[in-house]
Amino acid sequence: MKHLFPYLLGGAACFALGALSTAADTPTPITVPMARAAQELFGLKFTDAQLDSARQDLAEYRDNYAANRKVTLANSVAPATIFNPVPSTWQPSPAFGNDKLPKADKVKLPANREDLAFYSVRQLGELLRSKQISSEELTKFYLDRLKRFDPKLRCVTSLTEELALQQARAADEEIKKGKYRGPLHGIPYGAKDLFSTKGYKTTWGSVPYKEQTLDEDAAVVTRLREAGAVLCAKLTLGELAMGDVWYGGKTRTPWNLEKGSSGSSAGSASAVAAGLLPFAIGAETLGSIVSPSTACGVTGLRPSFGRISRAGAMALSWTMDKAGPIARSAEDCALVFDALVGQDRRDPVTLLVPADFRYAFDADVKKLRIGYLKADFERAYPNKANDEATLAELRKLGVELVPLELPQLPANDITYLLTAEGAAAFDDLTRSGRDKEMVNQGKSAWPNIFRSSRFIPAVEYIQAQRYRTLLIEDMYKRLQGLDGYMAPSFSRNLVLTNLTGHPAVAVPNGFTKEGLPQTITFMGQLFEEGKLLALVKAYQDATTFDEQHPKLNF
Repeated sequence: MKHLFPYLLGGAACFALGALSTAADTPTPITVPMARAAQELFGLKFTDAQLDSARQDLAEYRDNYAANRKVTLANSVAPATIFNPVPSTWQPSPAFGNDKLPKADKVKLPANREDLAFYSVRQLGELLRSKQISSEELTKFYLDRLKRFDPKLRCVTSLTEELALQQARAADEEIKKGKYRGPLHGIPYGAKDLFSTKGYKTTWGSVPYKEQTLDEDAAVVTRLREAGAVLCAKLTLGELAMGDVWYGGKTRTPWNLEKGSSGSSAGSASAVAAGLLPFAIGAETLGSIVSPSTACGVTGLRPSFGRISRAGAMALSWTMDKAGPIARSAEDCALVFDALVGQDRRDPVTLLVPADFRYAFDADVKKLRIGYLKADFERAYPNKANDEATLAELRKLGVELVPLELPQLPANDITYLLTAEGAAAFDDLTRSGRDKEMVNQGKSAWPNIFRSSRFIPAVEYIQAQRYRTLLIEDMYKRLQGLDGYMAPSFSRNLVLTNLTGHPAVAVPNGFTKEGLPQTITFMGQLFEEGKLLALVKAYQDATTFDEQHPKLNF
């Protein structure tokens, strides 16, 4: 998210009234020269007479701000307004797929138990269901790997060992009695440490919060517990969901320990890629699932906005935050997504969007029309051959590929929506001065961004949300007649679709000349994760990139 900073001064007007307030009992009187200087920041041209007339209102606003700041606002308190990503003319598509999981292949316990590290969720689930291994055995296996490899990868903030063993033993008892909850029953996993968990720290990766405990389970933790999954670890995130640097150091990709795992779901992607866990929960606001999935060579699903409850999760941007699974394959992501999707009154946006999910793995991909960003794929960029090979493989599978152009409205110019909301979410951190405790203090780090974002006018924020409505409507029109589309993983599509709320899957499709993994991104129609994951599974069944894993020689 470091690329956001250049847009803060160019695309965002800077409202100085907040800065005019002082800690003194008697605020400095607002004068015409002060207002004139402030409007220069906004690109406004009011006359001195007009500014003089506004001075009383400006002083009253400042008094209002001071009064409001006396009210304690926890990060968990959301605005009264709710962002709705549904286009005005949206209609649900006809049902796609039969909503049944394909029959699992027979799986045998490997002679070398270390091979279990890179088994898929589906394979591990079959071993558990058929009682070839117990959840307690499997959980101890992954806890051991977390302890062995985390000192180099730096992907864990807290092991939840006591809880994990308790949940694993409960799963074994239920499976023994024939009460099988489904394909996640007894499966170990990890959660990004912005999801609260009773009895354990929830640190948000940041020094000011490193001792924080929250007396609740996040919605994703609750739903996975109900599905029988076993929480083994809280996993690292870049400080306050930016990058891969946190208070404990830099999280590494297991493909090259000299490289970071990107962010901000840094630990989730690193742990899955290294075979320390079969799946993990990440979160994305502006690339935080797609980016680390690329750096670590795993499959990451960023669902449609609102499909998974964010209750109990750290808020950075109420209108952009999304939770999603990181796993080895599209099939594994589907299993996890199925357990997480649905309505939750604690996250009102989930009440506005469809709550159902259908498996569609039986569908004939030859019937799909998939767009591709022709101009992006035709430009020169590193490792282009891998993406071209992916397009060729899809044509070989019989998928119809259709050239597509994205809306020309410059989405980058409204990314200050995110920083304005982030500044509000961490207002107390900024005004208290505790932001000085954070690890990153550069111009493109959160402390400075939060301060700069205090100057974004409310009017410009609202105008940007209206502009966002145009993007949503334009995207809906352009995707009519298509079942999804594809893009290079770091095209401008990443910003656009995080603003419009479309689902995406980062899919491994090769390696760079340096031996690092690369992904390509598949996007779906809003709320059609089933169709999107069916397409990705067909691609992954025809290739082996999702089966590649690093050699851990450390």
